[in-house]
Amino acid sequence: MIFPLYIARRYLISKKSHNIINFISGISVLGVTVGTLALVIVLSVFNGFEDLVLSLINSFNPDLKIEAVTGKVIHMDDFPEEKLKKIQGVKSIIPVIEEKALVKYRDKQHIVTMKGVGEGFEKISPVNDFIISGELKLKQGDQDFAVIGAGVAWYLSLYLGDFTPPVMVYLPKRTRKSFSGPLAQAFNDATIPVSGVFAIQQEFDSQYVLVPIGLMKNLLEYSDEVSSLEIALAVGSDTEKVQKQIIRILGEDFSVKNRFQQQELLYKVMKSEKWAIFFILVFILIIATFNVIGSLSMLILDKKKDIAVLWSLGADKKLIKRIFTIEGMLISVAGGILGLVLGGMLAWLQQQYGFIKLGGDGGSYIIEAYPVKVKISDLVYILLTVLFIGFVTVWYPVRQISRKYLAGRMNFFLMR
Repeated sequence: MIFPLYIARRYLISKKSHNIINFISGISVLGVTVGTLALVIVLSVFNGFEDLVLSLINSFNPDLKIEAVTGKVIHMDDFPEEKLKKIQGVKSIIPVIEEKALVKYRDKQHIVTMKGVGEGFEKISPVNDFIISGELKLKQGDQDFAVIGAGVAWYLSLYLGDFTPPVMVYLPKRTRKSFSGPLAQAFNDATIPVSGVFAIQQEFDSQYVLVPIGLMKNLLEYSDEVSSLEIALAVGSDTEKVQKQIIRILGEDFSVKNRFQQQELLYKVMKSEKWAIFFILVFILIIATFNVIGSLSMLILDKKKDIAVLWSLGADKKLIKRIFTIEGMLISVAGGILGLVLGGMLAWLQQQYGFIKLGGDGGSYIIEAYPVKVKISDLVYILLTVLFIGFVTVWYPVRQISRKYLAGRMNFFLMR
């Protein structure tokens, strides 16, 4: 064993001449442990919520989305759809038309985003897993159906399980140059029954209504135009590789976005929130670690005779300072590792058994218990942060050894 480490370890676990020093040392380890444990638990819960939110959003967003860089629509007659279908990993390409519309149900009305989707959407969309009433059915024979978000249903006072009468949809006529005359003549309208209600995330639930793309083309008086194309990839496909191939084929006239790019602002906000929480908890950890300064200062005073003996045996300033630096670091390391272990265990228990619930009624939330996810990278960052803070807090009292005890006072200690 390295000599300074051996002495430092003995100083940490041995009984001191004053019991208060043992008590303060224990408090120092406890403070670092609690601070580290708090970091592990809070970041793990944040990771859990982050994954939950992103999984809900990704269930509505496609793997890849193609839009025109200039203009509002893509003309399918000139679009190389067949070339894209031949790319390995592309499972299906769904044309989409999105437009703001007015939806009316009985005496209620609400502005929504009508999303017309092409044939096959029901088979590839994860929205089917979030249907809370009815079913994901957009067409049956010649009859069109609408699937609406739970927020839209709430605004319209449309009761789950009772989808009669059908809803009325109004969109401005594309070919009308002016809006003079009766208001009804300025809009195309359609009556469409509701087949189901989905609940994914508030942003989507209160905004979107899914309908067949044919209905949207009729209402908007489109021929070959679409707003975008949504691409579903086969399981295990390399998203980045497929995205680059599509960009190479389409050129600069089209934008091809993956799920991260479709919700880039949300991703950045969630990362910023995580770092903000991390630094707030680090600040609390710094305050808790200040106990190490007091503990180490009192230990140095308690071991002043030992310092004199080591000096007389030939130990230089560097060796003596290293002993007490390691002593302080052992406190931080002990507290940090203990905090990581306890925090990891609590997170694992919550993940397995969910003993901390989100609410008491059991039906108000998508999940019942707080979600947690422990990331190895977070544990590494936490441990490195604890070690850095520990080293900084150890630096001051160890620096005082050189000033007070190794600068002409050794003879005083030896005479006592």
